[in-house]
Amino acid sequence: MEVTRYDEAPSYEAPGHFDVYGLRLQGFEVSKTRNFSLSISHFLPRGGCEYGATPVEKVYFVLDGEVTIKTEEGEVVLKKYDSIYLEPNEARSILNHTNFPATMLVAIPYPEPREF
Repeated sequence: MEVTRYDEAPSYEAPGHFDVYGLRLQGFEVSKTRNFSLSISHFLPRGGCEYGATPVEKVYFVLDGEVTIKTEEGEVVLKKYDSIYLEPNEARSILNHTNFPATMLVAIPYPEPREF
């Protein structure tokens, strides 16, 4: 068993993100998850992520506030308890258009399973 206490979770900076405070909850340097990482992102007002893609799929789950996700298919506003699945290599941008912080849970697989 590997427990991560929220008040002890390490912060990290995600490439292409601005005015976002990320905390690693599981995976990478925090725990031995083999297939995915779990993090939480706090988007300040007007904070977000530049348009771009990564080679892995993603799931975003909004815990509080709202964010706008833009892809080639269009824009969608996610509010509290909404979620979205993004395919591998699917380009997206994220923006908190509001004056309130938004909090999002982020699940991302590793490109290859890790072995310990």
